[in-house]
Amino acid sequence: MKLKLFKKYFFMTSLIIVFSLSVMMMILSFALNNYLAKTKYKSLSKSCTEVTEYISELSVGAIKTEDFFKTVNALASVSDIDIFLADSTGEVIVCGCDDWVENGKCFHSEGSIPLNELNTSGGKSSFKLGTLDIYKNPHYIASEPVYGENNKQICTVFSAAPVSAIRELMITIIKLYLLSAVLPIALMFFAIYTMTYRMTKPLKLMSEASKAMAKGDFSKRIPVTSDDEIGELAVSFNQMTNSLVQLEGMRKSFVANVSHELKTPMTTIGGFIDGILDGTIEPEKQRYYLTIVSDEVKRLSRLVQSMLSMAKLESGEFILKPELFDFRELLCTIVISQEQRIEAQGLNITGLDEIPSVSVSADRDLIHQVIYNLVDNAIKFTNESGTINFSLKTESKKLIFTITNTGKGIPEKELPYVFERFYKVDKSRSANKNSTGLGLYIVKTILKAHGGGITVISQENSFTSFSITLPV
Repeated sequence: MKLKLFKKYFFMTSLIIVFSLSVMMMILSFALNNYLAKTKYKSLSKSCTEVTEYISELSVGAIKTEDFFKTVNALASVSDIDIFLADSTGEVIVCGCDDWVENGKCFHSEGSIPLNELNTSGGKSSFKLGTLDIYKNPHYIASEPVYGENNKQICTVFSAAPVSAIRELMITIIKLYLLSAVLPIALMFFAIYTMTYRMTKPLKLMSEASKAMAKGDFSKRIPVTSDDEIGELAVSFNQMTNSLVQLEGMRKSFVANVSHELKTPMTTIGGFIDGILDGTIEPEKQRYYLTIVSDEVKRLSRLVQSMLSMAKLESGEFILKPELFDFRELLCTIVISQEQRIEAQGLNITGLDEIPSVSVSADRDLIHQVIYNLVDNAIKFTNESGTINFSLKTESKKLIFTITNTGKGIPEKELPYVFERFYKVDKSRSANKNSTGLGLYIVKTILKAHGGGITVISQENSFTSFSITLPV
C-alpha cells in the first residue's frame, strides 16, 4: 500500500531532522574528542616536564630522594594520572602510585616497557595512544627523556591516563545533550506534524472534491486558509470548479437547445411527409406543404452550418487570413444584396452615403459574416416602414461601426444574454423560424478573434443599436 502524502512528507522531514542531529552529534563527538585529547596531552606533557625538573633538582641535591618520591606521588594523585620512570632497559625504577610509595613496587614495575617505546621520542617529549605492555586497555601516554652527563639518556619519564576516563566524560556530555534536546525535538516534531497537516489538508480536500465532481457533484469548495502557493492552488481549484459548474450548465442548456432546434423542424417535416404519403393532405395542397418542408430542411441546414462554424471558432480550427480591404465597400455590397427584402418591407436606409472609406486588415470572409448577420437581424426585426441607420468612425486606431434599427427593441433584462448560444428574446421560438440563435454568438466570437468586440443598447418599442470595434 502506497504511503499518503502526509505520511511521506512527515516521515521524510523527520528522517532529515534525525539524520541532521546524528551528523551534528558525530561532528560534536569528533571535535570534543580532539579537544579533550589535546587537553590531556598538555596535562600529561606538563607533568612529565615537572618531574624532569624535579629529577634535575634531585641530581644536584636540591631535594631529598624521599621528598622526590612524595612530590611525584602528590603530582600523580592531584592530576589523577600515572607517573613513573623507566631506565634504559625498560625497567620501572620509580612510580608515583600509592603502592610504590608504601611497598617499593607496584603493578607498573611487574612488566618491562619495550625498548622501542624508550627511543621513539627522538630526544623530545612525545604523545601517543598505547599500552606500553603494562596496561590492558589503551591509555594516553606522554613521555620525556632525561639526560645526564655527556648528554646521555639515563631514564625516561612517563605519564599516562586511561582513555576510558575521556570516554566516560564524552558519554556524560552526550547524555546531557540528548536530555536537553528532548523538549526541542518534541516541539519540532509537533510543529512538523501541524505544518504537514495544514499543508496536505487542502490537497486531501481537493482529492475528495475531484472524486465528487467525477460523480457530478460540483458543490464542494476548498477553504482558503493561507496566501502561499497552497492558498493560490485552492483559489485556482475553486475557480476551476466554478468554471466547470458554468460549463456544465452551458452543456445542459446547449443539449436542450440543440434538441429543441432539431426536434421542431424534424417534427414538422415528418408530419407533412407522412400526411402526403398516407393521403391525409390532398394532392392540390401537397405543393404548399412541400414548400414548408423545403424551408424546414433549409433551416436545418443553416442550423448545422452555424453549429459547425461555432465549433470551429471555439476549437481554434479557424485560421485567420487577414487581408487589406475597404470596410465601406464590403458594407455597401452586403446592403445591396438585401435590396429586395428592404424594399419589400418599405424600410428607410440612412447614413450609408455618409460612411467614410476605411481600410482594415482582417479576414474578409469572417468580417463579411459579421456584417451580414447584423444587417440580416436589423432587416428582420425592423418594423414596417421603419429605419435602419449606419454610422462609421475611427477612434484610437479602432474602427467603430454602428447599425441602429427601429422596432420592438430588446427588453433591458434580456440584453446581457443576447450574445449567448441559442439565446432568443422570443421564448416561444416561433416568431422567426429563420433564426437559429447562434448568429450573435458567432459574431462576438469572430470579433474577439480579431481583437475587437461588440456591444448592444436598446429601448423597448423604440430602437436597437449594435456597435462593433475592429483594430484599424
